[in-house]
Amino acid sequence: MNELQRRVDELITEFGGYWEPFQMLAAFVEEVGELADELLKAEGIKGEGKWSKLEEELGDVMFALACIANYYKIDLLDALGKSIEKYRERDRKRWPSSR
Repeated sequence: MNELQRRVDELITEFGGYWEPFQMLAAFVEEVGELADELLKAEGIKGEGKWSKLEEELGDVMFALACIANYYKIDLLDALGKSIEKYRERDRKRWPSSR
C-alpha cells in the first residue's frame, strides 16, 4: 500500500499537484458512484457488467482515496490496520462464529 501511495504521489506531482480537499472528495464520491453502478451490473440488477470494469472502478476509488490520504499525509496501510482492530473489537459478538 505504501508503494502504491508513493506511485500516486509521483503521478499527481507530475501532473501539477493535488486538488483542493473538497475537489478530491467530490472526485472520490463520483468514483464510488461509478463503482455502485458496476456492482449493480455485476449482480444483474442493472444490465450486465464486466469483471474488468468492476476492477477498474475499484482501482479508481483506491486512487481517489490515496490522493486524499497523501494530501493529509496519512499512511493508508496504518489507517486500515487501525480500522481492522476497531471492527475486531467493536463487532466481536456481532457474528455467530465469533461468539
